[in-house]
Amino acid sequence: MVVPGHRSDDIHRHLADTPVSFAFNPDPESEMGASIAAGVRELPANVRAVLIALVDYPAIPASVVAALLAEWAKGFRLLKPTSNGRGGHPVLVDLSLHDELLSLDPELGLKGLFDKHSDEVNRLEVDSPYIARDIDTWDDYRALYIEVFGAEPSDTAKDFSNENI
Repeated sequence: MVVPGHRSDDIHRHLADTPVSFAFNPDPESEMGASIAAGVRELPANVRAVLIALVDYPAIPASVVAALLAEWAKGFRLLKPTSNGRGGHPVLVDLSLHDELLSLDPELGLKGLFDKHSDEVNRLEVDSPYIARDIDTWDDYRALYIEVFGAEPSDTAKDFSNENI
């Protein structure tokens, strides 16, 4: 489930041939909790957990997702990956907390949910520094791209950077 905000039309176009669904947040400038609620409302009824991944953490490897899902299968309701003791994304929330995801405190967001249920949070150490690698600028993106791929990113990628918005 993708909840696009800024440049929604571009995102829809670029993901048109992928098997993703979209949810709509009528106020993309709102707190993240509103986008989370929009996405959760659109999930099929048989979904039992949700991984919440932020767009500005683009290099999360599939192994992290697999590790979170394996740990969730053991009965944990809230999972947060860590790398070298530092927390990151994506987080996993069991949908037994569905109603709480729909009504996150705008000031506290997911952190408030995790704090409220701190005794249920499993911090899972994973082998990836990318779970805590936030990309906010073109320079951040460029550095990560070079690190991951060993080459400069294309000019097309720069068209989506904040410098050109």
